[in-house]
Amino acid sequence: MNTTASDSVFDFITKYSLYSSCLILTLGIFGNLLNILVFTKLKIFRSNRSAFYLTIESISNLLFLLYIISLNILIWIYSIDATEYYPIWCKLRYVLLQALILISYSMICCAAIDQYFSTNCRLHFRQVCTLKLTRYVASTLMCIWIAHSILFGCFSDIQPGYGCVLSSRIYRQYVTYFVYPVFIGLLPIFTASVFSLLAFRNVRHIIRRQSSINRRRLDRQMTTLVLTRVIIFVCLGTPYTSFRIYSLNSSVPRNKPMIFAIEQLLQCIFTFLIALNSSISFYIFAICSSRFRRQVKSVFVKKCWKRWKCVCCSRCPLNFQENQLASHSNMEYEDPN
Repeated sequence: MNTTASDSVFDFITKYSLYSSCLILTLGIFGNLLNILVFTKLKIFRSNRSAFYLTIESISNLLFLLYIISLNILIWIYSIDATEYYPIWCKLRYVLLQALILISYSMICCAAIDQYFSTNCRLHFRQVCTLKLTRYVASTLMCIWIAHSILFGCFSDIQPGYGCVLSSRIYRQYVTYFVYPVFIGLLPIFTASVFSLLAFRNVRHIIRRQSSINRRRLDRQMTTLVLTRVIIFVCLGTPYTSFRIYSLNSSVPRNKPMIFAIEQLLQCIFTFLIALNSSISFYIFAICSSRFRRQVKSVFVKKCWKRWKCVCCSRCPLNFQENQLASHSNMEYEDPN
């Protein structure tokens, strides 16, 4: 009876993984690519530090999704989890997942911190962060998390009856009581939440600051984007982190098929949530900011489409570039209200 029930659960997991992977892959690749396109193509964002952090986060999310989807496709094709049978996939699972999650979370925190400094009423606070410092901080954090995750992968191995687990008891305790609760749990959640709320408070009084109207509009927009990104990050990232802490300390042997199937189902659901967290930022930005929607239209329709059309037709009016720049400039500085 238990075997039949567990087989039904595993069959549901396989179908759920396939359909959810297709959905997440479609949303995530399209959304993250548009985020990268908008934040890198528009001049107003290229010099913005928070937009730079969000660009790095989108790249990390894109790589994370491609890895998760590739695993689910292998499960669907071969009906096995490659991380449970092949040591290289087992190690890559821990290295890539942890590195990409940590990079993504740290970029969200950095964007919230930078937005707080950018909107502060004190001039010396606004001058603390520069684009050069931003690039240095982002590069340093990425190197640290990659090195940390490689060490994480060195202690992962396949154990008979349990699959891909951390083989070192000491390192498992370090991951359980420090990495997931602090690095992936409380620290990014607390940091991002506090600084995004402080930035939101600064923006409410931004009208009093002696700065250009375009600058104030950009600060309000970026604060809205960062705050909504933090809310989604907290709501969808917390369940996955909590489950990972549980699963690292309660490995279920395969000779208990029903309990093992239920644990795999929970893992599938929470992995879907963390993948969804990496997929929907663009759509949240578009929903909460009308100005962002106009900027997407400016890049996607008035810039990329016309340029592609010009190349395909092998002819381009002489005044095309001037008209494009003029419309592009108007779109960037248009009042979002």
